[in-house]
Amino acid sequence: MKPKNILPLNWRIEIENLEVDSIDDDLILLDKPIIISAFKYPFKVDVTTAIICIKGKTEGSINLKPYTTEGPCLITVLPGQIMEYKSVSDDFEGLFLIMSSKFTESLIPNTAERLPLFFSVRDNPAIPLDNEALTGMIGYFDMLKKVIRIKDHPYRLEVSRHLTLAFFFGAGVYFHESVNNRTHYELLVEKFLHILEKHYREQRGLEFYANKLCITPKHFAKVVKETTQKSANDWIDERVTLEAKALLKSTNLTVLQISEELNFSDQSFFGKYFKRHTGMSPREYKGKG
Repeated sequence: MKPKNILPLNWRIEIENLEVDSIDDDLILLDKPIIISAFKYPFKVDVTTAIICIKGKTEGSINLKPYTTEGPCLITVLPGQIMEYKSVSDDFEGLFLIMSSKFTESLIPNTAERLPLFFSVRDNPAIPLDNEALTGMIGYFDMLKKVIRIKDHPYRLEVSRHLTLAFFFGAGVYFHESVNNRTHYELLVEKFLHILEKHYREQRGLEFYANKLCITPKHFAKVVKETTQKSANDWIDERVTLEAKALLKSTNLTVLQISEELNFSDQSFFGKYFKRHTGMSPREYKGKG
């Protein structure tokens, strides 16, 4: 049996000693700032996490897409995405809503109806909020907390689902506005990053991605460089390296298995590739404290 690519229990262990309101592992609310010790490395989770940032600043990346936020804002991380924190200000204050995949899929059972909201969240993981929106989201959060604390409520889970759905649809207008403001080049780059997310394990060449976008490799390279100030090759290499880092730190896969997982011709080539981009061998990175 193929080993899992993540250790889904890590984050649960980290919050064991915190005061939380929860319905099993399906819905967990945290109203105290937490920056998990494991966050110093790129990590994956198997849950959806919505962070209502009330104040403070954060800097990091989600699936290589860099972001810098200043409260009030909403940060959303989806299952399978790779998150990396670079800095969090001392005055950071936020509310955390953690949802299992089973819970989020039950919100909108019809996949066709669920996908537009999913894509909006995926494309805009960090969005600014005005004071009115922040007040509304805190209100949803407080209502959820009250419902969850009524342990003998016969419809506790159902009410929580509806409140959570209202929370995300309420935020939907901000995702929508952000999407509508993108330029043609930005849309092309977004498409490239979506395609990269699907194929980075098998494809590391510019021509493949240019063909998928129906443009020449030369134009493709120009669009990516001018829009992101980073070359397409750098994006591809960073995505592959980021996955390798996450697999080395959060799985029991061997270096050989990871090289096969990422479709390198052999372990030696993978080791040279990884060291070229990180300055250390896969084994050195895995053992780094």
